[in-house]
Amino acid sequence: MDLFTLLQSQLGFFLLIFVRISGIFSVAPVFGSRNVPLIVKAGLSLLISFILLPLLFHNDIIIPESILAYGAVVIGEFLIGLIMGYACSFIFYGIQMAGSLLDTQIGFGIVNVLDPQFGQQVPLVGNFKYILAMLVFFASNSHHLFLSAIVYSFKTIPVTQGIFRPEMAAYIVVDMVASIFVIALKISLPILVALLLTDVALGILARTMPQMNIFVVGVPGKIIVGIFVLSLALPFYIVFLEVIFNDIFHNMYRLLESFAPK
Repeated sequence: MDLFTLLQSQLGFFLLIFVRISGIFSVAPVFGSRNVPLIVKAGLSLLISFILLPLLFHNDIIIPESILAYGAVVIGEFLIGLIMGYACSFIFYGIQMAGSLLDTQIGFGIVNVLDPQFGQQVPLVGNFKYILAMLVFFASNSHHLFLSAIVYSFKTIPVTQGIFRPEMAAYIVVDMVASIFVIALKISLPILVALLLTDVALGILARTMPQMNIFVVGVPGKIIVGIFVLSLALPFYIVFLEVIFNDIFHNMYRLLESFAPK
């Protein structure tokens, strides 16, 4: 049986593969950005679905015949794809949160730039860290791990066999959202500590020299200290990103196993 005959006879199975991959690419980092045209996302999803069809098809697959049952399966597959995409995107949300914290403390909170990725105003330092994280994402071949995770998802959770368990809500909602705050704190902690010590030094200076206008000295001083410590922490930030990317795919595999049938 050639590929086109297989596609014609198993169109329903192909659409289920396409729906899950579409859910992944709609929110995945880089691929799910707003400046990527919708036709590119759909074309990439179709291409990957077309490649995976002969690898995943077997004669024991049961496709629901009623429209309501098939629609429920389509919704389930799309939700699995969305959760996978969000699980991979949480590190970038944490990076943006770290940038917001740093911009507020350094004094760049009023300076925002337009991010075409999300179509909204983002902090200056946060946008810099986000772009650097995307470069590290591609340089470390993490996009290859992302594509392998897509294939692994179909092996772990066969089409039409995904199970949504109540205990998964605690992992998805609590653990993954908490990871955003943990990542943001780890990224911004060295600079926040340096700025806190700067505030303490400025407070002591204000008490010992009351005639000095501490606001005139403090604002540029915090900017200089923040940028200096940020430049010193950049090599450690890149190493930290590589470690976090490996951890996030490990957590994604754990998440996929929670959907798998027992």
